[in-house]
Amino acid sequence: MMDERLIYEILCVVEEIPEGKVATYGQIAKLIGREKNARLVGKVLSMAEYYGNYPCHRVVNHAGRLAPGWPEQRLLLEEEGVAMKNDTHVDVKKYQWEEG
Repeated sequence: MMDERLIYEILCVVEEIPEGKVATYGQIAKLIGREKNARLVGKVLSMAEYYGNYPCHRVVNHAGRLAPGWPEQRLLLEEEGVAMKNDTHVDVKKYQWEEG
């Protein structure tokens, strides 16, 4: 179930991802104590614009795949120095945020 507290908990983690790094949906879910809720994180991020300006472009799936249907994501990441492995994937091993 989604409530305002959960939404802001997710967005607060996203806000911490530094420029030039990416995090995965699963990584964010784990950080908020909901390991099995990566899809919930994706759902919240799809609505993030209603809550403010968050760097959601820094979140990719576990394989580094960019969000389908959001071509600006690649441009935003490349502007921050994140290189692409191919047209649709970031090199997660190289650019993943190590929180903490």
